[in-house]
Amino acid sequence: MSQRILVINTGSSSLRVALFQKASKDAVLTAMIERIGAGEALLRIDRPGSPTRTEPLAAKDHTEALTALLGRLEREGIQRDDIVAVGHRVVHGGDTLTHPVVITPEVITEIGRASDLAPLHNPYNLLGIEAARTAFPSVPHVAVFDTAFHATLPPEAHLYAIPYQLYRHHRIRRYGFHGTSHGYIRHHLPSVLKKKLPARVVSLHLGNGASACAILNGESVDTTMGLTPLEGLMMGTRSGDIDPAVIGHLVGREEMSVGNALALLNQQSGLRGVSGLSSDVRDLLKAESDGDERAKLALDLYCYRIGKTIGAMAAVMGGIDAVAFTAGVGENAVSLRMRSLKRLGHLGIRANAAKNRKLVGGVEGVFHAGRVVLAVVHTDEARVIAVATAKTAGK
Repeated sequence: MSQRILVINTGSSSLRVALFQKASKDAVLTAMIERIGAGEALLRIDRPGSPTRTEPLAAKDHTEALTALLGRLEREGIQRDDIVAVGHRVVHGGDTLTHPVVITPEVITEIGRASDLAPLHNPYNLLGIEAARTAFPSVPHVAVFDTAFHATLPPEAHLYAIPYQLYRHHRIRRYGFHGTSHGYIRHHLPSVLKKKLPARVVSLHLGNGASACAILNGESVDTTMGLTPLEGLMMGTRSGDIDPAVIGHLVGREEMSVGNALALLNQQSGLRGVSGLSSDVRDLLKAESDGDERAKLALDLYCYRIGKTIGAMAAVMGGIDAVAFTAGVGENAVSLRMRSLKRLGHLGIRANAAKNRKLVGGVEGVFHAGRVVLAVVHTDEARVIAVATAKTAGK
C-alpha cells in the first residue's frame, strides 16, 4: 500500500488538493474544484507528465465536492486507504495556535475563535476540515497556519500603538499571513542560491494578495500584513496601508456602513480600484502598453509601495543581503520586478535585466548585478504543509 499525504486548501467556493508520496518532495497529483455551490462546479486535475484535464462536477457544498473528487482519484488509481494523513491550510491561528497541530475538538474551537480575525477564510477552512474528517475518520488531520511563521515577531513589530488593554482583551495585534510561502522561501532559497541562507532576506509574496517579510537569521522579524490580510502592500483588490480615518470619511461622505467601507477596501480597491479595469497584472500591463494612463498609474503605485517596503525591511534588519520574489506576480511579472527595485541602488540593489527576463513560468534563479542577491523562487505552499503534516502526525 502506498503511503500518501493529502493536502487540502479550502476557499469560499473552491477546494484545492495536492497528493504527496510520504517520502517524496513533489506532488504526484494536484486538483482544484471551483464554483462550488454555484450550479455546476469545475474540476481540474494535473499529474506530472500528463495533460491537464478539466470536467464538470456536481457539488453543492464542500463535502460533496471532496466526495466527488475522491471518486475521481480512485479512477486515477489512488485509493482512500493510501492516505495516511491529511494536512489542512488554515489562514489564522490567532495567538494560541502558533505551530502545526493535530486537529482535535479543542483545536477546532480555537480555529473558530480566530474566525472573527479572518472571516473570509477560517470558516471555509473549517468546512474543509469537517468534510475531510468525514471522508478520512481514522487518519490524523493536521492544521498548518499561515500566521504561524510570524510567531517570532518581537513586540515592537507586532503591537499597534493603541491602548494596551485592547491588545490584552481582544488580541488586536499584527499576526501576518502567507507564512507557509515565506517559510518556504527560508528553506528553499539556499538551494536556488547554492549557498547558505543569507542573514538578511526580504521575501516578497506577490499574488492577488501580497505581503513582504523580513527574515533575519532564518526568523520572521517583521511583515506587512497585520490583524487581517488587508494591511500592507497594495494588492489586486485590497488597498493595503491606508489612513484609518478614511473609513470614517467614507461613512460620513458616502453614507456607507463600516462593513461596506471595509468591503470596499478589501474587494474594490488596490489595482482594480486605481485602474478601474482589473485586478490582474497581466490585463493592466497590456492596457498600459496600449496607452491607458490609469493602468500605468496603478502599476506605478504598486511598484512604488514594494520598493518603499523593501527599504523599510532593510532598516528593520540593519541592512539587506537578498530579495526573493515569489507567487504569481513575483514569479512572472518581469517588468514589475525591475520597476520595484529601481529606487534602491543606494542599498546595493542592482538588477541584471537580461537574466531577469529569463526567470518566468516557474523558472528559478538569480538576476542581481550588485551586492544584494536578487532571486526568483517558485513557491510551493502545499509542500510545506505536507512536510509539516508528516512531522506533526509522526509525533
